[in-house]
Order: sequence, then structure tokens, then C-alpha cells
Amino acid sequence: MYIVSRCLLGVNCKYNGGNSRCGEVIDFLRDKSFVSVCPETQGGLKAPRDPAEQQNGRVIDRAGRDLTEYFRAGAERALKLAMETAEAKGESIEGAILKARSPSCGVTAIYDGTFTGATVPGDGIFAAELRKAGIPLMTEEDLYRSDK
Repeated sequence: MYIVSRCLLGVNCKYNGGNSRCGEVIDFLRDKSFVSVCPETQGGLKAPRDPAEQQNGRVIDRAGRDLTEYFRAGAERALKLAMETAEAKGESIEGAILKARSPSCGVTAIYDGTFTGATVPGDGIFAAELRKAGIPLMTEEDLYRSDK
């Protein structure tokens, strides 16, 4: 079973109220079992909302509000949902396909906190929890690269 960022499936849960629907992800999952999660909305944040980025280990939105606890709570809830779903299906979690650069789901690179589109090395809050749990991580961009 795979864990997948809900926005990649076309669900409007991104900060701007939109989604990041990705045909490559949908095609990859076509014959696979998966659970979709959005740690940000599962943590209590609404869509749309101000964009947020990690700054010095905290998640701060463009207005300066510290949203770290929402992101942590959402990561915990999303991981719990994934583990419970896998257990109920009698399956193991093979990996996670997450939204690149997201403050929740970014894998190895996240936006740098300046709201300029620049990135720094690091994982999103949810991605870091999955990594600690030993779950293999990739982003939608890894699927683009594997298609070429």
C-alpha cells in the first residue's frame, strides 16, 4: 500500500484552495492499493489559507503566524490513518508519494521560508515522520523522472 498526498489526486486542499493533480501519480497508483492524506487539513487548517513555509524548524505563514502545531498534529493524524488503513487491509506500506517542496510533504527539499520559491535541503513535517518510521519516500517529480 502507498501513502499519497491528497492534492496530487486532484483534491482541492492546497493553501490556495486548488490542487496539484498529477497524471503520473494517478497512473502509477491505478493498480495499487493506497490511502490519501493531507496533513495540513487533517491538522485543522482550511483551504484556502495563507501559504506557509518552514523557518528555523517552525512552520510560519506569510502573515507571521506560527502554524507548527497544526502541521505536527496533521502529520500525526495522517500517519495514524495510514497505519490503521494498512493494518485493516492486511497490507504493509510500500512507500509514500508526496508533494515536492511542501512544508508538510517535501522530500529532501522544502521552501526556505522567504516565500520567494527558493528551497533548502530538508523534509516537510509529515515526510520527516514517515522517514523516522522507515517508510520509503518519493515525490511526484520522482515519477516524472522515471518516465523519461
